[in-house]
Amino acid sequence: MKNLFFVFTILSLFACSASKNLLTKGNPPAAGFDTANSDTKAIAIADEVMEAMGGRQNYDKTRYIKFNFFGSREHTWDKTTGDIRIDYVKESRSILMNIHTMKGKAMLGDTLINADHPRMGVLAQKGKAHWINDAYWLVMPFKLKDSGVTLKYVGEDMTQAGAKADVLAMTFKNVGVTPDNKYLVYVDKTSRLVTQWDFYTDANDEKPRFQIPWEGYEQHGLIKLSGGRGKYALTDIQVLETLPKGTLTEL
Repeated sequence: MKNLFFVFTILSLFACSASKNLLTKGNPPAAGFDTANSDTKAIAIADEVMEAMGGRQNYDKTRYIKFNFFGSREHTWDKTTGDIRIDYVKESRSILMNIHTMKGKAMLGDTLINADHPRMGVLAQKGKAHWINDAYWLVMPFKLKDSGVTLKYVGEDMTQAGAKADVLAMTFKNVGVTPDNKYLVYVDKTSRLVTQWDFYTDANDEKPRFQIPWEGYEQHGLIKLSGGRGKYALTDIQVLETLPKGTLTEL
């Protein structure tokens, strides 16, 4: 499972995650989106996906998101500030940190690792990498027009479940730790929701490393999120307006 699912994705996931006071109208691309090399049909479908998920304004309004990544890590994310909490389910470890400043603290067993501890830098890097990966598995449909992304319309195809879909090729330029990745994103012809993605370690690979369904969409706050990933699942998904006191500050 570790080799299958630890897929690094574009850094713009958290670089653009801080909400702004002024809500965006429509769904304009993030600064650095490769508009010149993306085709108009792919961009139009990306906008339809955003609308089907609840719309850009509602995603911008969404502040706190919680979820469990395949039974391994529990995440709490403040989209406005970039503060996160990761509780490692299968080991005695928790991290509180900010994904922009990389400042934070951790608890390893009964040992508190403060911000100035020599080990905290390494723990923060690992926490950031886990968060990039895990959160992308949850909110990727909102990130189709992120910085460094190029979108191409591939054509119509059938998902593994036998449903008709429009397929987008999603590649990356000069972003992230694995910019050679490629995704084929399947958008249902009727719902306009993402229903499958195929992952290619290298954009030039002939066959995907894996094909994973996106299923089980539910309304969470103002937006829709999906947790079903075939044999695996993102569980305990919550969208919240407030958190219990100390969630992002106390270990």
